[in-house]
Amino acid sequence: MKAYQVQSFAGSDGVKLETNLADVQPGHGQIKVKVKAASLNYRDQMVSKGAYGSKTKKNVIPLSDGAGEVVAIGERVTRFKVGDRVAGSFFQDWIAGAIHGRTMDSAMGGALDGMLAEYVVLSEYGAIAVPPHLNYQEAACLPCAALTAWHALVESADLRAGQTVLVQGTGGVSLFALQFSKMMGASVILTSSSDAKLERAKALGADHLINYKTNPDWEKKVYEITAGRGVDVVVEVGGAGTLEKSMRAVRLGGTIGLIGVLTGAHQIDPMPVLWKSIRLNGIFVGSLAMFEAMNRAISAAKSHPVIDKVFGFDDAPNAYRHMESGSHFGKIVIDCD
Repeated sequence: MKAYQVQSFAGSDGVKLETNLADVQPGHGQIKVKVKAASLNYRDQMVSKGAYGSKTKKNVIPLSDGAGEVVAIGERVTRFKVGDRVAGSFFQDWIAGAIHGRTMDSAMGGALDGMLAEYVVLSEYGAIAVPPHLNYQEAACLPCAALTAWHALVESADLRAGQTVLVQGTGGVSLFALQFSKMMGASVILTSSSDAKLERAKALGADHLINYKTNPDWEKKVYEITAGRGVDVVVEVGGAGTLEKSMRAVRLGGTIGLIGVLTGAHQIDPMPVLWKSIRLNGIFVGSLAMFEAMNRAISAAKSHPVIDKVFGFDDAPNAYRHMESGSHFGKIVIDCD
């Protein structure tokens, strides 16, 4: 079997293709999937550099996100049959309810082998049928970025029509947040350092655009746009470097979904959380039940992920390099078929 492994923490240079790995076979309650496509997240870049913590498996097969066709099933499998189109779930052991201790040990492309392989074995409760209108490349974009955005907006913030959402940047999570917000009838303020990317976001439905390089005090612009009220929800992907501005931009009693660490980590003043009664929620992807709810919404809306660029399987290291360049708009996909 062919698969990539993170053989050293040297970024894209440490992601190596192995062509003679042992084939995988499904056991009790498992399915074997022929991977058709996979996609990258910022988290995969962290794994490749050894910056994702001690739970990363040695020589791990990377990428949490992928979709493919079921080619074999193990004993007692009832959810799927051979020929079904499925995507893997980021966590193989988070079906529903609150996150629990075992969840962290079941993350694909980190604690467990991921999707950048010819074949993978998944728990039948660690996979989901993909929306019928999506192709495999589009379906491969859903497990991490899309579900993270859905969790932040719908499951955590209980987003309602007529509310206003602040979205940072134009990566995978951010563009899914834009799409879901518009799907729910909300207004969106989107920030970016690129006027060209802002114009592309406008074409996707963003209502207000802020270039945070030319408007470094962008939180003040947010207050102007909202007539001094602030936004109802912030999808916070920057981390410590942008969180304090987000706390100033959100309304009294508003919600911040803390997702990313793009700007690193440092101490922040927690007082605005108290005196503005902010709900500051850490969002770590989501459960299978959340995934199912999201897919129902995507199917009803006939929504399509925004794909920036597709790389061939043999060109996977260059997909990592493209992500590191920061030039992408939306998801970066690897065609594994």
